[in-house]
Amino acid sequence: MAKKLIFVVMRKLKLIWDFRSPDANKIAEHHAKHLREYVEQKEVECHGVGAQHANNSYSIAYMIVNEQDMKPIRDALRPHRGEIYEET
Repeated sequence: MAKKLIFVVMRKLKLIWDFRSPDANKIAEHHAKHLREYVEQKEVECHGVGAQHANNSYSIAYMIVNEQDMKPIRDALRPHRGEIYEET
């Protein structure tokens, strides 16, 4: 009897915190620092943490996690929004 191979594709989610102010870049960088600390402290499987700057008054901090791990992280950290993360 032939064995069946089953591949499970785990989606990754990008949890996002939005910052809008003249200090948005600095605030997003600082928030990303705290996200990194959370990942280390809670030993969360994470695929990236960082900040992205759109312009002088809008930036985001983000964390990329597996979909299956998202709920407790979402409940603890309360991101503003999330999206499916696709590597480019």
